[in-house]
Amino acid sequence: MTENIMVKLGGSVVTDKSGECRVDEARIALIAAELASRPDMRFIVVHGAGSCGHPEAQRHHLDKGLNQNNKAGIFITHNAVRNLNDAVVKALRATGVEAVGIHPLDACVAHNGRLTSFDSGPVELLMHHGIVPVLHGDVVMDRERGACIVSGDQLIAVLPSKIRIDRIGLATDVPGVLKYGEVVPLITPDTADILDIRQSENTDVTGGMKGKISELLALAEQGTESSIFHVSRLGDFLDGRDHGGTVVSSSRTQDGKRAPLHT
Repeated sequence: MTENIMVKLGGSVVTDKSGECRVDEARIALIAAELASRPDMRFIVVHGAGSCGHPEAQRHHLDKGLNQNNKAGIFITHNAVRNLNDAVVKALRATGVEAVGIHPLDACVAHNGRLTSFDSGPVELLMHHGIVPVLHGDVVMDRERGACIVSGDQLIAVLPSKIRIDRIGLATDVPGVLKYGEVVPLITPDTADILDIRQSENTDVTGGMKGKISELLALAEQGTESSIFHVSRLGDFLDGRDHGGTVVSSSRTQDGKRAPLHT
């Protein structure tokens, strides 16, 4: 059976988050080449907004909702992340990968910051036909707030309930979740509270690493494991080798034993 693999590219991987909308085209090209070299796998790609979207959303206070004074922020923020999405799709297509952008603003509705509906049919059909759907963090309409920001991490937490996903890998600019400078190899719902996970130092309206782990733990509790690793280890993850990063899983390992506590 062909594997369905979801690859999440952190915003700090596809952009330089210290500037405003600086797309890292060289790194995106390397990622595209890795995916293109594995034609027997089916992919969904989700990428963060990084410096293309977070500054705009913060400037227009979209993380606090929609009002009469910030309506223009919807277009401005969405346009920024859409331009980044175009760059990722362009890089994939340049390697021969059939890819198309899917924009959450067009497909999703939220309530109080959480997705309540997502028309995932096009995503599933595209993947079924060997076309890579490329989704991204975006501004979406919200029934309570008017509008909100939905992160790429929230998207990957929702998709496995709608589409069969065999493996999820999050490529970041760090080797995994760190504690005292060392990679934490396993995070479970039982061990997460002892971790001191800091917010991003750069502009991030979606919660940074804390938001990421929260979404992945919810996914783990539903039975879907995920991996966080440095983007340079993407090939190792795709090929099922040790990626040297962090696995976020349920409280029991695959052999049924209790997962070890990391302190």
